[in-house]
Amino acid sequence: MANKSEPCAFGLVAGLGVGGGIFYYRSLVHAHRARGLVPSILMVHADAPRVLAHTAARETLELAAYLSGLLHQLAGGGAQIAAIPAFAPQICAQELAKMTPLPLIDLLDAMVAEVERRRLQRVAIFGARVTIETNLFGRLQNVVDVVSPSLREVDLLSNIYAKVALEEQASREDHEKLRALAHTLIDRERLDAILLAGTDLSLVFNPENTDFPHVDGARTHIDAIMSKLAA
Repeated sequence: MANKSEPCAFGLVAGLGVGGGIFYYRSLVHAHRARGLVPSILMVHADAPRVLAHTAARETLELAAYLSGLLHQLAGGGAQIAAIPAFAPQICAQELAKMTPLPLIDLLDAMVAEVERRRLQRVAIFGARVTIETNLFGRLQNVVDVVSPSLREVDLLSNIYAKVALEEQASREDHEKLRALAHTLIDRERLDAILLAGTDLSLVFNPENTDFPHVDGARTHIDAIMSKLAA
């Protein structure tokens, strides 16, 4: 799929959390450089309010049709493979798979594969409300035991996540609140790990400031993307 200097042309659907999109772009460029590759990346900007409205209303067909249109733009620009760096749109993954003009490096596939690789048995999810309430859009069924936080804890998680996504940055208070909740859940529920299932959580947590067992969704997805592009 790729040679030493010319990796596969990759398409990224950006705009679904600007901070998360920037993190993906920067991380992918650095990962290419580390492998001696020159990146070939195309980006298209999605209408985040439209995507979130379809997601909230569970309008999966409409959302898939919209995202498919963006993927057609990337294909028209020369992209050979693509990814959507956001969890909320994964609610329409089944419908989108029938419409996409490009093969997708799936975020949920990468997460589930990492959970299975590490043989995790009991986890909780951090991310947007829809991601938490659907247990990663049903993709964790028969894979791992997912513990649901209390309603108050879900409110805290979803409110902080929405704030970070809107402001494109995280405060020290945001980090401390989520870190404290992670430790509380791990101790109280005897969890193996926290699933950081929100790409904008890359603005909150990094390998240096995360002192609890976790699976980092954004970084796991980026690793999966690079494995495919550098193959």
